[in-house]
Amino acid sequence: MNNQDNFNDQLLAFLKASPSPFHAVEQMAQRLDEAGFEYLPEQDNWSIEAGGRYYTTRNGSSLIAFTSGDFSQGIRMVGAHTDSPCLMVKPQPEKTKDYLQVGVEVYGGALLNPWFDRDLSLAGRVIYRDKASGELKQSLLDFSRAIATIPNLAIHLDREANKNRTVNPQTDIPPILCTLHEQRSRDFRELLATELLAQNPELGVNPEAISVLDYELCFYDTQPPAIIGLHNDFIASARLDNLLSCFTGLQALLSADGSQAGLLVCTDHEEVGSASACGAQGPMLASVLERLMPDVGERTRCIARSLMVSADNAHGIHPNFASKHDANHGPLLNAGPVIKINANQRYATNSVTAALFRDLCEQADVPVQSFVTRTDLGCGSTIGPITASEIGVPTLDVGVPTFAMHSIRELAGSDDAWSLFKVLRTLYEQPEAVCV
Repeated sequence: MNNQDNFNDQLLAFLKASPSPFHAVEQMAQRLDEAGFEYLPEQDNWSIEAGGRYYTTRNGSSLIAFTSGDFSQGIRMVGAHTDSPCLMVKPQPEKTKDYLQVGVEVYGGALLNPWFDRDLSLAGRVIYRDKASGELKQSLLDFSRAIATIPNLAIHLDREANKNRTVNPQTDIPPILCTLHEQRSRDFRELLATELLAQNPELGVNPEAISVLDYELCFYDTQPPAIIGLHNDFIASARLDNLLSCFTGLQALLSADGSQAGLLVCTDHEEVGSASACGAQGPMLASVLERLMPDVGERTRCIARSLMVSADNAHGIHPNFASKHDANHGPLLNAGPVIKINANQRYATNSVTAALFRDLCEQADVPVQSFVTRTDLGCGSTIGPITASEIGVPTLDVGVPTFAMHSIRELAGSDDAWSLFKVLRTLYEQPEAVCV
């Protein structure tokens, strides 16, 4: 892939098609299949050949893809996460009186005010019983149209709204799906069954043909991703944190010449701490590495000669809130990827791994920036320190500068994903050990 406009078009298409982590993994798997990667189910025996290209998934929401090569020279690794802050539907969500509303939980550290007055849809995974066969099955579901909204309270009823409006996540944000009358169902699972049948006609037409048992569903903004700005300087979209990095890492792996051992890991649940079977704090990456290199000594030597680039968005210096940044470490949009540094190890970067990345940027002819949070402010974290702790691999944290992180619609520079792609492709093609 050698054209920035084409790259950005595909990025926008990926973002639109990935309203949930399950859909993101499905989209990445399709691209890997089309590129000739072989799917390896975790429950099967694996037969790995030199020069082969493979991928595996866990929980339908995490994915690891890799190219087999000379592991004695280390593995070039890129890590990202598939989840984003959102509103998740509760198990017994129905709130009914004059309107059908559903109760939601806030997933991750979401900015809540931007969720008001948006055209919302619903997507995720549904588990159901096929009554004809008696089998438990699962299916991805995406309503793909605006089915809900969270209306704001009028200014006339809250004169202080523009001065200080707080959001109570229990009472203020249950989305409204419809008005109610006698002919309309109040049963949320029944609504899901009807939609599943509409999207999967092979299941039949009778809503009683299936029984929805459970689900993991999130609301999302139906406004599509877009290139915006007077000179098309920006990408505006939901879930830039961190599907942008998932797509960029995937395209870098697919575009690399495949001569070196490379790996992409995209895990779930980063926004809530990564402590799950399919999160970065779980055993997924360690299990894959053990299957690739059963010998402990070989695996230890390989990891010591590897490099993990943890790719997750960085805070661009906001022109309206410049005082929230360290003046010497305020990244600009469209000025290149950002090395993220924190003395308290909220990011995994050290001087060696930072220097390696700066060298990669120089090789790729890409500018590079640094981010350090203000000393008097807290600092978020990423999968970087977790992966470094769990695996022992030399790691650094990088990302593209972003505005409005964790909003329902985030903003990044239209040059920056392409720049990161070029650097990660260079990483994947490094002919020698990347450790110094």
